[in-house]
Amino acid sequence: MRPGRPSAHEDKPLLDGKKVVITGGTGSLGQVLTRRLLEGEVGVPRQVVVFSRSEALQHTMRLAFQHRRVATDDIVYDEERHHRLVFRLGDVRDLRAVAAVLRDADVVFHAAAMKQVPACEYHPVEAVRTNVDGAANLVRAIQDLGLGVQTVVGISTDKACKPVNVMGMTKAIQERILIDANLHCDGTRFIVARYGNVIASRGSVVPLFREQIAHGGPLTLTTPEMTRFLLSLDEAVDLIFAALRFAHGGETYIPRVPAARIADVAGAMAEGREIELRYTGIRPGEKVHEVLVSEEETPRTSVRGEHLVVAPILPELRVETADEPFERREFSSADEVLQGTELHALLNRHGVTARRGATVTP
Repeated sequence: MRPGRPSAHEDKPLLDGKKVVITGGTGSLGQVLTRRLLEGEVGVPRQVVVFSRSEALQHTMRLAFQHRRVATDDIVYDEERHHRLVFRLGDVRDLRAVAAVLRDADVVFHAAAMKQVPACEYHPVEAVRTNVDGAANLVRAIQDLGLGVQTVVGISTDKACKPVNVMGMTKAIQERILIDANLHCDGTRFIVARYGNVIASRGSVVPLFREQIAHGGPLTLTTPEMTRFLLSLDEAVDLIFAALRFAHGGETYIPRVPAARIADVAGAMAEGREIELRYTGIRPGEKVHEVLVSEEETPRTSVRGEHLVVAPILPELRVETADEPFERREFSSADEVLQGTELHALLNRHGVTARRGATVTP
C-alpha cells in the first residue's frame, strides 16, 4: 500500500463529523443507504448529500424523510437528523457539477448508473456517458482539484463480471476506473462493492410479478432456466458498510448470497393460485446465469469474514492479508440454487409473500 493511502478501519465510528455524498441517491439503494447513514450506524455524519438529476425523485424523497404526506411552500425539518440531509441537483456526466458537490466531501458512495439492461442495449452511448464518463468525472475532479475525499465506494453489479451486455461492460470499465484511481489520487481510497439482484427494488422482477398476479396473470418470464442472485437492499448496504470498514484500496467486496430460479420465485409468489406462466424469451443483453466471481478472478479472491474480496488486478495495489483463499472455480448463480422451503423462507424473510403449494401453468 502506498504511503498516505487510507487503509481499512474498524476501531472507531467512520463517519462521525464527515460530509457524505451519495451520487444517484434517489434510487432504491440510495434511499436505504441514506436512512441508515442518518441513523448513525457507522458514525454520525455532519451532512448527507443526495446528488441526482431527478428533481421529482428528490422532492418525493425529501417529503418521505420528513414523514410528510402533503407538500407546502415552507419545508420544515421536524427532526434533528433532517438538518443533516440536503439535496443537490446535478448529473455525474457534468464534471463541473461533480466537482462542486465533492468540494468539501469526505466520503462518496457512487451509485449513479444506467442499470436497465435492455435500455443500455438500445442506448449504449448513453450508458457509456453515465456509467463510464460519470466515474471518470468523479476521479478527475478529485485528482485535478486535489480534493480531500478520503474514501470512494463504487457500487457495482454481478453483470460487470464476465459481461455480455452494455450495462455490464460499462460497469466493468467503471470498476477498473475506480481501482486505477488509487494510483493517481494520493490520500483517497477507492474501493468497489459488487452484488446481484436486489429483491423488490425499483425495476426488479418482484414488483412486476406483484402487478401481474394482482391482475390475474399471466406471469411473464424469459426462460425456465434463468437464475439470479438474491439479496435485500439492507443486505446490499451491509456489504457497502463492510467495504467501507475493512477494504484496502482497489479491493472489490462481494456478498456470499443465495440464488434462485426466477420461475421458482414466480411460483412462490403466486401463493397457490392458478396463474398462467408465459415464457417470452431472453431480452436484449440478458444472461441465463450471473457470475459474482469469475474463474479468472478466483486466484485473486479470498474470504474475509462473511464476504468475498477480490484483490486489485493492478499488482502495485495489492497488500498481504491473512484472509482464507476462495477455493471455488467461480461463483455463479447456477450453483446451489434455492428451492422449496428454503426459497419460501428467503422470500418471506425479505417481505415477499410466498407460500408453498403455488401452481403455475406453462
